[in-house]
Amino acid sequence: MADSIKRTREQVWQIVNAIPRGRVCTYGQVANLAGMPQQSRLVGRILARLPKGTRLPWHRVINSQGKISNPDPERQQERLEKEGIVFVSGRINLKAYRWVP
Repeated sequence: MADSIKRTREQVWQIVNAIPRGRVCTYGQVANLAGMPQQSRLVGRILARLPKGTRLPWHRVINSQGKISNPDPERQQERLEKEGIVFVSGRINLKAYRWVP
């Protein structure tokens, strides 16, 4: 069981690491790419438990409405804006910024 959890976590990390600068993915999209449809909340939990100081671009994962859903939205928005992502009324235009591998 522990190996399965570790593999799932590593799959999510690899997908998130592949999201290019200036692009975003939704939690559900990451779950689908990892072969776990309907597991967007699991993706959120995995990202919430990243080691402190991680270099993984966790900030590139947002919710399906194009909004930030984490406890530190200002930090995430600042990072995304530094990459050129524009927010309009607190949302990101997924048609413009969604990463499709």
